[in-house]
Amino acid sequence: MADFTAEVFQNEFLPDGGTDVHAIVRITSSGASAATSMGVVDPGSAAEVILIDTSGSMGRRGVMEAGHAAKAALNEIVDGTLFAVVSGNGTAQIVYPYAHQGALAVMSSHTRAEARRAVEGLRAQGGTAMGTWLTLARQIFETVPHVQKRHAILLTDGVNEGETPASLQAAVQSCVGVFQCDARGVGDQWRVEEVRAIASALLGTVGLVPEPEELAAEFQAMMRASMSRGVASAELRVWVPQGAELLFVRQVSPTLEDLTGRRSQVNPLTGAYPTGAWSDESRDYHVAVRLPARTLGQEQLAARVSLGLGDQPVCQGLVKARWSNDDALTTRIDPAVAAYTGQAELAQVIQEGLAAKASGHDEVATAKLGRAVQLAGQTGNDEMTTRLKKVVEIDDADTGTVRLKKSVSKLDEMSLDTASTKTSRVRR
Repeated sequence: MADFTAEVFQNEFLPDGGTDVHAIVRITSSGASAATSMGVVDPGSAAEVILIDTSGSMGRRGVMEAGHAAKAALNEIVDGTLFAVVSGNGTAQIVYPYAHQGALAVMSSHTRAEARRAVEGLRAQGGTAMGTWLTLARQIFETVPHVQKRHAILLTDGVNEGETPASLQAAVQSCVGVFQCDARGVGDQWRVEEVRAIASALLGTVGLVPEPEELAAEFQAMMRASMSRGVASAELRVWVPQGAELLFVRQVSPTLEDLTGRRSQVNPLTGAYPTGAWSDESRDYHVAVRLPARTLGQEQLAARVSLGLGDQPVCQGLVKARWSNDDALTTRIDPAVAAYTGQAELAQVIQEGLAAKASGHDEVATAKLGRAVQLAGQTGNDEMTTRLKKVVEIDDADTGTVRLKKSVSKLDEMSLDTASTKTSRVRR
């Protein structure tokens, strides 16, 4: 049985006339991995689909390594899990289970061996139409509506050229709420923003795999992480009082995700935001609320943030507001709020800077990436500073004075881009 706890980090004091309250709510789960720790799950409690790019650009080497990666993932799938393997190019087809066996097989030593043999027959040919891959995955998952935990891995090496951007977006939207998806790009010919959009919409992660030989370890890690998620799905629920405005809800750790637009209404004062499946982990959420100004000395509950499993809230944190004329209290910014605000801006300026650089707007790119260097230093994100150094020459980190490097590896730029939404955990 999973246990959840909630902690709130904030400065609850507002100045005279102040209205905006910011808080970081940390949700921590423990015991969520117990259901899968014995190496077997109840048949039909979870489903996995592996989507492998077999377009012509993958080539013989790429497809061979993708097959090795699929085998590594298959080895991690716990017995009793429903699963399928899909080959995707300009179309999509189920590689395993075989046609007469249905859309999903039950993992066992026998089906694992059959699936491993099936992926050995993959060949590279055709174009890339990721929307068709996702659509087939959705259709597969929809054959088992009773299964709550549904997850896919998507691999691509190229740009989605076999369908329009609108078609891909429509396919992605049709999958929202049906399954989660972790997406990986191999090599340097795919578009980070395109693959990130898929993973973000489907509550997954995006990552760069520089060389095909590294795919197996990445697939193994992704599937192992998926198997550890013993809680199928949960919702973050945010209540605000009558007359208040919820400005935004963002996941800020371990990755940045703006959840504001994903609200579903529980009641007029409460919204629910999907968080997907959970293992033993902590996630941080930034909640911002605008209240009507109160008189000095008054106190008010600004928000009630809870995590819900089905209709049952399993933990709760309270965000408070108190009005004061003590500048020593009202001018203090909570360190967690400050740090995550900086990291959110860091991700934004990195992505904007790289986009400007790609379009030839060097002056804008220099300013944006200079600001990124400054923010990385201020938030103590040493890993991001190291990645930025591969793209810019840093003259003064404190002021963000940088120069664009004349010769930069595309992989280094993509690595910086994909890592931009991964945050450094704020310690308390």
